[in-house]
Amino acid sequence: MALTFRLSASRSFFIQGARLSSSSSADQPVTHEEEEFRVLNLRPHSKVAVTRKQFRKMPSLPPRSRQMPPDQDWGNVWPGPKTFHPASVPLPLRQGFTEGGKAPPGKFANAELMKIPNFLHLTPPVIKRQCEAIKKFCSPWPKGLENEDNMEKLFPLKVITTDYCLSSPTIRNTLARVVALKIKLSALNFDEHAKDKFFRLVKERYNEETDELTIVTDRCPLRKQNFDYAMYLLTAVCHESRVVEPWEKEKTLDDMEYYDWKLNKSKINSEAILNWGKTEKDQKISAPSKYATAVERLINEGENKQNLLEYKECVLELLGLKKATPELKVQDGDT
Repeated sequence: MALTFRLSASRSFFIQGARLSSSSSADQPVTHEEEEFRVLNLRPHSKVAVTRKQFRKMPSLPPRSRQMPPDQDWGNVWPGPKTFHPASVPLPLRQGFTEGGKAPPGKFANAELMKIPNFLHLTPPVIKRQCEAIKKFCSPWPKGLENEDNMEKLFPLKVITTDYCLSSPTIRNTLARVVALKIKLSALNFDEHAKDKFFRLVKERYNEETDELTIVTDRCPLRKQNFDYAMYLLTAVCHESRVVEPWEKEKTLDDMEYYDWKLNKSKINSEAILNWGKTEKDQKISAPSKYATAVERLINEGENKQNLLEYKECVLELLGLKKATPELKVQDGDT
């Protein structure tokens, strides 16, 4: 039995048990289309040309700010707090950062202006109108509080708190709980013993230049708790300053932590010099307070140029001596 195979080659050859033959490509030419794979199209459909609909941008209305009269009532345009709207604000506002020193972006499509809080609803005419509306609910200003001196005299205690405005999902701020309490030392009516003890208790919280005590509390989570804690500290300090312990009466001059001119011999010696040669009938002269202050500063603060110069001037004034005039230096050629 002979098997015949047709090949694209132009040669014929024999294999045992079979004859292979090939026909020439010139008899049946093979085109390029027959060599490509045919596409199996199960759902034939015809291609339809689809034309896209052209997008036509609708003309937008001009901004409202261009039609606003200059004498309009701004309270009706912006009656309350709201997000910034560029078409409603007739102001050339700019906000943002640009590189190269260019001008900041304008107000239209500006996220920087929209995300921050604005106070366009609190213009002076609107505030005046609102104050007139709530004036009937307010009580008159108390008499005798026309100046700051009277206020400090009648209300010496100051309580300072801070409220924060945040552009975030929460309105809480941890620093809003801090309470600062201020009061002048002259309003506490301390004697010398109470002042000395008070200075040792408060330490750096007392400002000697302003004569003011400052207590800051921030340990508690709520503002009211910190206020109550500050009032407790002030009450405790004032009470402890006035308390005189039994052992304090046994203190001598050697046990004093500071130099007190009134308790030392310097006061007796200076008055003895001033009253030397006077009889008991004559009026006694007390030492000047300027000299007492100079001695206390010299011993308590230590020797420095300023304290020594002040002490020297007070001693010369106490003894009635004139200040030494500096000698004039004669230059060459002068006669």
